Amino acid sequence: MLNGKTIFIAGHARLPQGMAAKSVFETLTITAEVDVKYGVILEASCTLATEHGREFIGRLLKGMSLIDGIDEAIHAVQTYYRGKATNALVAALKDLDQHFKQLKTGELVNHLKTN
Repeated sequence: MLNGKTIFIAGHARLPQGMAAKSVFETLTITAEVDVKYGVILEASCTLATEHGREFIGRLLKGMSLIDGIDEAIHAVQTYYRGKATNALVAALKDLDQHFKQLKTGELVNHLKTN
């Protein structure tokens, strides 16, 4: 849906020691394609080491609205993800939320809404 109604946002956080992904990445990144008007996450991904982990986080976040805040997504990760990256995932979600808030108050979103 590349029609000017979605944005791509990334949130970053440091990975803890002892994680498989740490040998490849220093940070964990969560990316999301978000509907501008409603803040709904249409697709999400992350840099966990396994494809299964990346897909799980994507499914977990899909459909959540950032306009409602990030608490629901954080709660879902803390409840359903049981791995060493929990704190990094939460921190990356908070960073992603900050980027979304900046975009919501910025000129980009106003421009996208009028086009």
